[in-house]
Amino acid sequence: MAADGNITKDIIYEAVAPDDFEAMLDLDRYGARSTAFDKIISATHDHFWDPLDKKYIDFDEPFDMENEMLLPEDMIVSLSTDYVSNHLSDWKTRVRFANQSALRSFSSILHGEQGALNLSASLCHVLLDQGAQEYAANQTREEARHVTAFAKYIKARWGRPVEAGPTLKALLIDIIGSPEVYKKIIGMQMLVEGLAMGAFATFFNNIRDPLGKKLMQLVMTDEAFHHKFGKIWADRTIPHLSEAEHEIIETWAAHCFQTLLFNLVAPTQQRDLYEEFGLDPDRVIAEMAANMSDETRREAMKEQSNIFRVLVKTLLNAGIITDRTRAFYAIYVDLDELKAEGDRMVGDDIAEEGIAYLQEINFKDRVAQAVKIAAE
Repeated sequence: MAADGNITKDIIYEAVAPDDFEAMLDLDRYGARSTAFDKIISATHDHFWDPLDKKYIDFDEPFDMENEMLLPEDMIVSLSTDYVSNHLSDWKTRVRFANQSALRSFSSILHGEQGALNLSASLCHVLLDQGAQEYAANQTREEARHVTAFAKYIKARWGRPVEAGPTLKALLIDIIGSPEVYKKIIGMQMLVEGLAMGAFATFFNNIRDPLGKKLMQLVMTDEAFHHKFGKIWADRTIPHLSEAEHEIIETWAAHCFQTLLFNLVAPTQQRDLYEEFGLDPDRVIAEMAANMSDETRREAMKEQSNIFRVLVKTLLNAGIITDRTRAFYAIYVDLDELKAEGDRMVGDDIAEEGIAYLQEINFKDRVAQAVKIAAE
């Protein structure tokens, strides 16, 4: 019996209820296996890495957290307000504030990776096709190493993460607990993974910590493939939706995007940080709100690695955005420009360079073959 509300248009995404293990024992199921995911499953050997092995990454590499900002000051949006900037005139205090702000970003990434691990594991319980199930199991293993890696990085630089923001936490709980496969795949494999690819590319290009830069690239070698799983789902599902089904999916995706856009990095999510540095949170929030408008959001989304631009491009390329919601997204980004960019995603080049680096480590005794991220 299919999970309630599951919109299935292709047998490779057919799902059962998470407690219906008996369906997995069906004899005919063992004789059928989709080949749709074989390339991205096999490619995992080319981008294998171990966060516990120093030949891949060494978390003992030092960084002067007391005197140097991990990220450029212009990436710490609250520092652009007169109130915060004037209050934090002492350099070391300013550096500590900037790095504590960065901790919020890295903690969100860590929580997102934990969500991706649990989401992937939950797909193993519901996907009937062996190929899809093996892919989900494979991703679960890769997300597990991301949790280990980001936990080790945060421990090395700050000691301990901070709590997940309420917006991200609520979204993760919603999609992980949902019985609908489309919510899991759009929510995690497309929206959250798209968000991650934009964030990782931004951090890779701007972070001043060589260890953090290496970590971003290693994680991106995995995430680029995870993003493709959602793309395969979209290619096989979206064109076959009824009008009513498409509206359900499109409306839910737009709701998620709007929630993330206005709340994920909102100053209201960092009240504890402002209080820690003797700032009035309400005044910080008011000044930042005065500097933020639809026009400033649109300007920010012209940047290729802007996380929300990447989200819109993901949904547009998947065929999820139609005239029904086009005007909503067009407030913030030029959709025709996005369409003209094609299927290449921000971070694909960074990930492919990372895969070449991993191949050198993993296959010293044979000539490394170039791996392309694109999936059929």
